[in-house]
Amino acid sequence: MTTPGLAHYSTIVVGAGPAGVLAALHAAERGPVLLADASALPRSKSCGGMLHELSLATLRPYGTLPEDIVAEPRTVHFRYHDWDRRIMRTTELAFLNVSRAGFDEWLVGLLPDAVDVVARTALTGFTQDERAVTAEFRTEEGLITVTADLLIGADGARSQVRRTLDIRESSSYVTLQDFVTLEGEIDPVFDCIYMRDIGDEFGYCYVVPKDGVALIGSVFYPRTKRPWEKQDQIVALLRERLPQLGERVERESAAALYLRSPEDILPGWGRVLLAGEAGGFMSPTSGEGISYALRTGRDAGIAAAGGPDGALHRYTQTTSPIVSDIRRRFRWLPFMESRAGKYLAGFVPTPIVSRVTMGL
Repeated sequence: MTTPGLAHYSTIVVGAGPAGVLAALHAAERGPVLLADASALPRSKSCGGMLHELSLATLRPYGTLPEDIVAEPRTVHFRYHDWDRRIMRTTELAFLNVSRAGFDEWLVGLLPDAVDVVARTALTGFTQDERAVTAEFRTEEGLITVTADLLIGADGARSQVRRTLDIRESSSYVTLQDFVTLEGEIDPVFDCIYMRDIGDEFGYCYVVPKDGVALIGSVFYPRTKRPWEKQDQIVALLRERLPQLGERVERESAAALYLRSPEDILPGWGRVLLAGEAGGFMSPTSGEGISYALRTGRDAGIAAAGGPDGALHRYTQTTSPIVSDIRRRFRWLPFMESRAGKYLAGFVPTPIVSRVTMGL
């Protein structure tokens, strides 16, 4: 479907990523749902494509992941890697290595007929009152207006839903990810690498083998100037020590939520619920977001299925343990981001690094 089929829906969900799909799936138990995404579908999301046990546990009630979206190597373990001091700590934290595009497409395939899925349909704004939400979308055919009992924003770090609420704007950082050919084997790990000479605006980079290529991703803090040049510098440094890294075949970029305070977490307002990064739900210490998107999307959809009256209250109550978990992680953040913290990690025995990583 390219345009909404109805003028009024039980629930409008903005964003067809993991949070939006599970929100739409559960909200459809009450009535028709509009799931709108600004991009083409299936989505192209810049992401390492790794699912840890919490994500897999959340997904189990929805069926078995198809084998054709699982990449080689099948499992990768997180490795702390101090590049300058050549210190490596492989942890027990394991991830299922998947194709992110295939994963998102599989999720959309779970949706029932009660969900109208529309692509290239961008939310431009909305209003709400005590009776309904009125949303305006830009489509290829022009502007359209749709109403609903509830709206769920699951549209990521630069959420238009959140900006329209105008309560507390979130900020985002830049991620760049290169796909390079592999001309030999590299360690089958999720290699999280810290380099000290790139600059204070550089967070970390990662290298992950996936079906004959290597993903080289980097995180740059807000207001980084010319991040693509810094990415080139990082890749050049990696190639000096890893000659197996071949030519780049693709580069992609994305915005990710930059959490600075527990106050950045916003479950919603009125008839509007926020899930995933749109609501500030992700790990401030690791940057992992898929498990939070899946859980909060599910919870938002279940709250919507219970009807508009009290939906935000139910959602806030259900997600309170997730908020508490994020607050706990914030207590670690200043130490983890400091040069002293990264330096001391090189002296900590591997079993301790593993246990700490499992909690972050």
